[in-house]
Amino acid sequence: MRPLDPVHSIKTKLALLVAASVTMASLLVWAGLRLAEIHIGPRYTLPASIVVTLVFTQLLARGMTSPLREMTAAARAMATGDYSRRVRSTSSDEVGELADAFNRMAEDLEAVDRERRELVANVSHELRTPVSALHAVMENLVDGVTEPDQETLNTALAQTERLGRLVEQLLDLSRLDAGAVELDRELLALEPFLGQAVRAMSMTGRDVEYVLDVEPRDLDVVVDSARLHQVVANLLDNASRHSPPGGKVFVSAQAVGQVVRITVQDQGPGIADADRERVFERFQRGSARTDGGTGLGLAIARWAVQLHGGTIRVAPTPEEGGCRIDVHLPRVTGEAPTVTNAVTDAAAHAQGRG
Repeated sequence: MRPLDPVHSIKTKLALLVAASVTMASLLVWAGLRLAEIHIGPRYTLPASIVVTLVFTQLLARGMTSPLREMTAAARAMATGDYSRRVRSTSSDEVGELADAFNRMAEDLEAVDRERRELVANVSHELRTPVSALHAVMENLVDGVTEPDQETLNTALAQTERLGRLVEQLLDLSRLDAGAVELDRELLALEPFLGQAVRAMSMTGRDVEYVLDVEPRDLDVVVDSARLHQVVANLLDNASRHSPPGGKVFVSAQAVGQVVRITVQDQGPGIADADRERVFERFQRGSARTDGGTGLGLAIARWAVQLHGGTIRVAPTPEEGGCRIDVHLPRVTGEAPTVTNAVTDAAAHAQGRG
C-alpha cells in the first residue's frame, strides 16, 4: 500500500502524513463532543482517535519505508554473495531515488562478481591446457616413451612460451585495472621499428609473407616503444594466425594530418559484423577462432593505444576480404610522466583473436 507514491518529496509526504493524522484525530474528538448527549464523550473518543490515528499512520508510513526495508534485506543478502536482489521502486521522492541508485549498485556488483568468476574460470582453463600438454611431454620423456629429439623439445618449448605469454598478458591486465601507468615516451622512427617487429614475427615459422609499407619513409611518432611493440606484436600475431598458408599480412603506416595511422591487414576469414562491436572484449574469442589463444591480446592492445591518447578499431571489411585493424596515434604529444588509463569495463574490450 503506497498511496503517497505520486508525491515527489519525502518532506511533503511527512507533512501530509502529519496533517492527515491530526485531521483524523480532530474529527474523532469533535464527533465525541457532538455525541456527548448520548453518553459517548471524549473519554471514549479520545483513546479511539489515538488508536485509529496510529493505525492510519502505520499504513501510510509502511508504504513510505518499505523500500528501506527491502534495501536492508538486499544488503544482507549481498553480504552473503547474493547480488540478484532488487528493490521495488515506485515512488519518485528521495527514497525512490535511493532505491534506484541501490539497484544500479547491485547490478554493478553482480556484473563485477560475474566477471571475477569468469576471469577465474577462463584463466584456469587457459593455464590447464599448456600445463597438461607440458606435463604429458615431460612424463613421456621421463618414462622413456619418447626420445628427447628436436620435435619433442620444440613442443615443450612452445608450451612454456604459451605459459609465459599468458602470464605476461595477465600482468598487463592487472596494470590495466590499476588505472595508472607510466609511459616512457621517445621519438620513434616507424620504418625500422615495424621492420624489426615483422622480422621477429617471421621467425615463428608460420607460412605467411609480410608486406611492409611506411609512407613517408622517415615517418616518426612520440610514443612508448615498449607499449607500441605490444600493440604491433599482438596485431601481427593475430593476422598471421588467421591468414591462410602462403597468405600475406600487410603492415603499413602513414601520416594523416597530425595523426599516424598504423594498419595491419590479413587475408583470413575476417570478423563478422555482429562481432565487430565486441572484438575487444576480454576473453572473448571470435567466431573464427580455432587455436588456443587467451582472448586478451586486443584488450591489452586497446589499453596501450588509449594510454597514448589514440584509438584502435576494426575497419570495415575490405573488398578483398580479410580483417583490417587501424591504430591511430597522435603524432606529437606533450610531456606526461604518468598517463591515467581512462578505459572502463564497458570500453575495454578484447577479441578472442588476441
